[in-house]
Amino acid sequence: MLFHQSELLQNNTVVVQGRTGVLLIDPGITGGEMACLANDLRELGLPVVAGFATHPDWDHVLWHAELGEAPRYGTSRCAASIRDVLSNPAWKARAAEGLPPEIAEEVPLDQFGLITGLPAETSRIPWDGPQVRIIEHPAHAPGHAALLIEECGVLVAGDMLSDVLIPMLDNFNSTNDPIAEYLVGLRLLEDVADDVDVLVPGHGSVCAGDEVRARIDQDRAYVHALRDGRAPDDPRLGPSAKPGWEWVSDIHDGQARSLARHSERDGTPGQR
Repeated sequence: MLFHQSELLQNNTVVVQGRTGVLLIDPGITGGEMACLANDLRELGLPVVAGFATHPDWDHVLWHAELGEAPRYGTSRCAASIRDVLSNPAWKARAAEGLPPEIAEEVPLDQFGLITGLPAETSRIPWDGPQVRIIEHPAHAPGHAALLIEECGVLVAGDMLSDVLIPMLDNFNSTNDPIAEYLVGLRLLEDVADDVDVLVPGHGSVCAGDEVRARIDQDRAYVHALRDGRAPDDPRLGPSAKPGWEWVSDIHDGQARSLARHSERDGTPGQR
């Protein structure tokens, strides 16, 4: 198994070796990074035979022509969500506007979001390689999935359990309860924690051992504090934040304001 981390947002790409090629999970964010990865795999004699997007955020549904034309999977809800984005004739302009300005010119959008949704309730990725269990849950984004590579005990967590990003909740609206949804997602990840030796978050550092459960506990503590209207005691926020990640405090402030408005309108959401 191989890992690659992007320079700007510390996106983690995971390469799982199978019998005839590799499974590529969340392949990267800039054209240069993905082309470099494709070249490295060619030199190793490892073609890409399958891809998987853990969720429909822009930085997890990109691709590069040099990676080939392997099927790119996601959950059914993930694929439906990104289809909704692509159905808007102005999707490319909107996507470009949302890119970090530092890399906006380097992000290829020509194969953006071309995800094949797996049938609902699919529990494993269909490919000729190690068993990869799909753990779909409602936290963070529609159709979000963590992947457990069972034979080596690696959990690819998508945009959860990061040491640099706080839990980012799905949008507050009239049809969902993002606090409750996030707690459900954490419970599902906790259910497999005993089978996990190594955790790979969507952003930030890889960890192992007791740190896996520590990150679950940290994310739950943050969500509880947000739900209860308390200031979180969280090292990812404020002066203790990792240099270059101070902007995460702005995400927290926005989530706290959104939750307050949602609570005033519809009552207090989210119970453990």
